[in-house]
Amino acid sequence: MKKIRIAIIGCGGMARSHASRFAEVLDRMEVAAVVDIDPDKAEAVAGGLDNDPIIETDYQQIFEHVDAALVVLPHHLHYEVTLACLRAGKHVLVEKPMANSEAECVEMIEEAQQRGLVLMVAYCMRYHPLVVKMKELIAEKAFGEVFQLSIWTEQLTRYTDGHWAHSAAKLGGGQFFSHGCHYIDLMLWMMGRPVRGNHYGTNFCTPWMEKEGTSNATIEFENGALGYHFGTWGAKGSRLGYAFHAHCEDGMIEIDLAKGRLIAHTRAEEHEAGKLVSRQHEEVLLQAPNAKHTELEMAHFVDCIETGAIPLTNPANSLEGLQVIWKLYEAEERHEMADLRGLGLGTWCKKNI
Repeated sequence: MKKIRIAIIGCGGMARSHASRFAEVLDRMEVAAVVDIDPDKAEAVAGGLDNDPIIETDYQQIFEHVDAALVVLPHHLHYEVTLACLRAGKHVLVEKPMANSEAECVEMIEEAQQRGLVLMVAYCMRYHPLVVKMKELIAEKAFGEVFQLSIWTEQLTRYTDGHWAHSAAKLGGGQFFSHGCHYIDLMLWMMGRPVRGNHYGTNFCTPWMEKEGTSNATIEFENGALGYHFGTWGAKGSRLGYAFHAHCEDGMIEIDLAKGRLIAHTRAEEHEAGKLVSRQHEEVLLQAPNAKHTELEMAHFVDCIETGAIPLTNPANSLEGLQVIWKLYEAEERHEMADLRGLGLGTWCKKNI
């Protein structure tokens, strides 16, 4: 079968992260072009590939050479460049968050639908083997009902002065919108429809961020279960790093991303010296390398192009997650609890398709 020809548009750090994992899918796709307004950055990404792609500073010059585009640009450029690619008849995998406004997201979705093209959002965490397995265990109620899902992401993210990611307008918000969108998406995917929630963010001790560099979000779901996300770009040290804890009726399921382990924590009563004692047990259920696993995301993108399947991380679901974040932001401004009823995965689709 003919390989899918991909253009990488934007050659910053995330583009390099994607390209570093492509070796495992090169039997099905090839990077035919790399684009960046800085030719040195484009050449650096091209130099890490095992072929000789076209190098360009203007993305509109590469359309005749590719079938699809991976858009890895500052958030405020996602809309313009994705639309241009779709209008040129190209499938698009756009980095998260999809775009900085609901109107932009809707126009991108409608353009892809009208042209019969694949538009997919790069929520790589949904493809991580440990996350996929946790989702399966929760869905199967392997440890009973989950009543609390907590996700921590502690990292130090500070760019040079004047970097676009420090700007609320270009980023689309703060740390919560830019990075927390991964984890709101995962909560909705694993836990279902939200009912209410709140978000508190601050740039205290992350003054380089115009909006929040640290955020705390809590969501209540329809069945009464709770979700919590703590994220910071100001961590000078960390014990949890990237961690997921799903507390269930019969135990706790943990993901330790740094160690690449999915662990079941359970408690059992045992007889010891004639007494009944309670002991905690740990079982490693799955191990996976500590990586973004963007190769699995790219393989799925290629699958969707070849078969016409709807992506797991489709743009409607992406918009639905961002709607929750925008509602939480709005309520925070008013010092209120956010009413999240009517939101969640599948809600926008039902109203608009």
